Amino acid sequence: MSSHQPWYHGNITRSMAEDLLSKEAKDGSFLLRDSESIQGAYALCVLYQNCVYTYRILPNEEKKLSVQASEGVPIRFFSVLSDLVEAYRKENMGLVTHLQYTVQQQEEAEEESEPNTLPPQLPPRNIPGSEARGSPGDSAREAEPSRLSVMDTYIHRLQHIDMSHISEANQMAIQEYFCSEVGLDAEQVQNGNPTLPNLKKLLMNICKSLNSEISRTLPTLEALLKVVEQPLSPGASRIRGQVKDQVTFPVMRKEQMHMVVFSLVSVKSESLGISTKMFLKVDVESGKVYFKKSKDGPEDKYFVHNKILQLVKSQKMHTKLVVLVETEKEKTKRQEFVFNDTKKREGFCQLLQQMKNKHSGKPEPDMISVFVGTWNMGNANPPSNITSWFQSKGLGKTHDDTASQIPHDIYVVGTQEDPLGEKEWIDTVKATLRDITNISFKQVATQTLWNIRIVVLAKPEHENRISHIFCDSVKTGIANALGNKGAVAVSFMFNGTSFGFVNSHLTSGSEKKIRRNQNYVSILRFLNLGDKKLNPFDITCRFTHLFWLGDLNYRLDLPTQEAENIVMKIKQQNYQELLSRDQLNMERAEENVFLNYEEEEITFPPTYRFERDTREKYVYTKAKATGTKYNLPSWCDRVLRKSYPLVHVACHSYGCTNDIMTSDHSPVFATFDVGVTSQFVSKNDPTKVSEGAVKFMNCVAVLMTKSKTKFYIEYHSSCLEKFVKGPDGENQENTEGFIKVRFGSLVELTPIIADPEYLLDQHILISIKSTDSDESYGETCVALRAAESNYTEFSEVLMHHGERTGTLTGGIQLRTSEGKQTEKLYGEWTHGPLSPHRIQPICNSTSVLLLSPPNHTQSVWLKIPNSHLLNHLRSEDGQPAEMFDNPLYGSTSRGGKDQDTPRKDQLSPPEFFPFPKSSDPDPDRPPPVPTPRNRSFTCTSDTKPQNLLPTPGGSGGSSGTSLQPTAYSKKPVVPSRSEGGMLMAGKPPLPLKFRPGPSQEPQLKPRDYRDSSELPCKIKLPARPSQPLPKDGMILASKL
Repeated sequence: MSSHQPWYHGNITRSMAEDLLSKEAKDGSFLLRDSESIQGAYALCVLYQNCVYTYRILPNEEKKLSVQASEGVPIRFFSVLSDLVEAYRKENMGLVTHLQYTVQQQEEAEEESEPNTLPPQLPPRNIPGSEARGSPGDSAREAEPSRLSVMDTYIHRLQHIDMSHISEANQMAIQEYFCSEVGLDAEQVQNGNPTLPNLKKLLMNICKSLNSEISRTLPTLEALLKVVEQPLSPGASRIRGQVKDQVTFPVMRKEQMHMVVFSLVSVKSESLGISTKMFLKVDVESGKVYFKKSKDGPEDKYFVHNKILQLVKSQKMHTKLVVLVETEKEKTKRQEFVFNDTKKREGFCQLLQQMKNKHSGKPEPDMISVFVGTWNMGNANPPSNITSWFQSKGLGKTHDDTASQIPHDIYVVGTQEDPLGEKEWIDTVKATLRDITNISFKQVATQTLWNIRIVVLAKPEHENRISHIFCDSVKTGIANALGNKGAVAVSFMFNGTSFGFVNSHLTSGSEKKIRRNQNYVSILRFLNLGDKKLNPFDITCRFTHLFWLGDLNYRLDLPTQEAENIVMKIKQQNYQELLSRDQLNMERAEENVFLNYEEEEITFPPTYRFERDTREKYVYTKAKATGTKYNLPSWCDRVLRKSYPLVHVACHSYGCTNDIMTSDHSPVFATFDVGVTSQFVSKNDPTKVSEGAVKFMNCVAVLMTKSKTKFYIEYHSSCLEKFVKGPDGENQENTEGFIKVRFGSLVELTPIIADPEYLLDQHILISIKSTDSDESYGETCVALRAAESNYTEFSEVLMHHGERTGTLTGGIQLRTSEGKQTEKLYGEWTHGPLSPHRIQPICNSTSVLLLSPPNHTQSVWLKIPNSHLLNHLRSEDGQPAEMFDNPLYGSTSRGGKDQDTPRKDQLSPPEFFPFPKSSDPDPDRPPPVPTPRNRSFTCTSDTKPQNLLPTPGGSGGSSGTSLQPTAYSKKPVVPSRSEGGMLMAGKPPLPLKFRPGPSQEPQLKPRDYRDSSELPCKIKLPARPSQPLPKDGMILASKL
């Protein structure tokens, strides 16, 4: 096998391969590595004239390998890589030069495991005796016997299974897999790819006739169900229930089988499930959603708005939507639908959200509070009281007594050297939070790797806002095979915002910072989280907000004889001088690790290494058989973050406890206010076609590479139906180690929603790829908010696998669905705020829109009535003002099927965010009070606060009247942190959008997120008036 060949370097990075070839500095030097773009493929890297040429080696259906070389050269196929390499050592084989000099693998330094005074309770594992002390080369040589042992085990089991009832073709397929292909899957799992492609192929072949069998059986079962579902006499009800149970059981078995095969084979739902016609009628006025089998069918099956718990948009299939509803028995049920395209799915989601906004009175939060904590427990049980950790009390930037009682929306708790069982630790954390907040938090996810663990908890009210939960772990211990070091991670979506949390325990030892940097890169590369379609990007670009916590083990880079001097400076709280010698800070400054991450200023003492049961003494020496080992006091335990550009994140605490002393580490806490987005509801005029574009132009990339190839740009975003591949660029300069590439062609991206308020919250992920191997040479993220006003130039750093790989410059310009005034999500109103009393709804027609179905989906009908007018408000001059309304369905004023396709004569002239100024020229007129922020809140009080806004009197208004909050008393359940933040002195200011301001007129009472009352101290600001909503809508989609 290739694993022990000297020229095979496994899964090293592209940049590392280039460095190795450059050091060899001989034409014809070569090595092989795993492809970064295609699982199971390889990359042949050859050095010629100081440039690196990369050729892909691809397997075909018969597992034969071939090289993508020059055109006109006959393609040759090989069974093993060694034969391929020997063949291409000959000249004139289509490569830039023949293979001559093998670049050997570099031996890594042996990692010494650090003994603990209290040994960890590790799970059972089978590790060969030589592997624990051997080098990575030793473990690689043992991979082959281990793989054969697994294969022999499966073959032995197969011989004892009776397969006489299985078809001969399936028997041969199963035997072939366990005799040859299971070893390939095992090798890919060892290299970090857990997808098991050969097993998936086997299951697809076995299940290819399953669809026809279901198609023949399902109509019979449905007919039988119709018979037993007819009303019966009261005396026969028991018989009816028994018969129905017997009939529905096979159907349930089919659904369960479908889900299992779907998760293993990963094929489209239509190929295994049976799509049935389903008409969805959304009655916004009455707050009901009807599920009908025909357009004119009975409306006896419906769900009220408060029974619709969650909308989950599939990331794998952009036309699929899962609706989670609550049944009569207080149980949840999943309803799955497939629409014609992403735009139709988005429109249906907006209708449902409009209905919920109208009736629920619970606006979605646009800011939540997140607690992040990390603690190396030192393999010792925790004390009985750990409340100070979760209340952010101790040393450093901490919370005061008032703020410490306010619960956070999400708690993320990372531990290392955790001796407790998973359930025991989760119960301990939940009980502690219940004592502090009187709230029983819900478990979102947990992941454990040996003694490294991450737990994510959320308020109960957020349970149906969280979706797309993924967990994963990466081992970085000895030979990357042991889990004593590594990382565990969790990712999820909170409404429309993606979160990632990584808890890592990196290599210990003052002298091993390089190894810690390598741990970081390995974790970046092999953590499998988030949207799987973002394969070109590692986790640093996959999430709106990424938090990295844990025992990172970076030490103070000072001589050991400075130990006493270090302790003296700690007592003097002279932290900044010591932090200048902190290895993590130094490595970040040199861009070797955690590139573009942020960390709050450290104002607390080093959290390692204390004498247990006290925080008064650092123990910095350890007697070993080889001599005395020094562990200087260090900030090992850290919390860092990385967010998309121009999103809101504010850190309110970062410190450590001083009363939890069972470990030689102190727990570290950090809390953040984080901006989030929810389901967007368009306010556009339904009589106008909604079209827009995002234009990228004049892009120039400077790449740090010696590769000789062409490049192109890929654009990814959740606001696009699919990723967009740009044209090839032109290599203009090729200096030593750098290539300048100009992408002269204009690239126009079409978003699914062209509303500027929506687009300003979106981000475009960019990947620079090579044409020879489709591998990424650098990724970055561009915020569309940067182009809020007009054409804007940008300059971004390109990164790949955590390393800086170049820069990308260019221009970005937006064309939206007519320039309209918008507000900034955070900050001041700078572009003509929309005054509430100037809005007038317009709804003067009824339209039915037919959306064409794909192969297995059905048409989508949207009915918009003309009889419903809401909030009849007029502008200052008495004339009806313009109103923007219904989402995404194009022009609906004339009705008919042709309304689905927008006509060019209906388009307004394109504008580029003109943001017209207010028509009122009076400079002395005070601005209207902005809409209050929708914060997450929990409260059980039944008292209502008084309206603190003054009523304007006389012509002069009352803009100068001060607003004084009233006193309040504590409740059994404390309010959310974002509300209580208004009371804290010395804390970062709230966004301007939520501050009180002068008012011109008496304001309406806003809808609030809470089930009951607000805090009496809450200053109540005017709400934006309700937008006109369609009375009902009818949609036909396919049900899975």
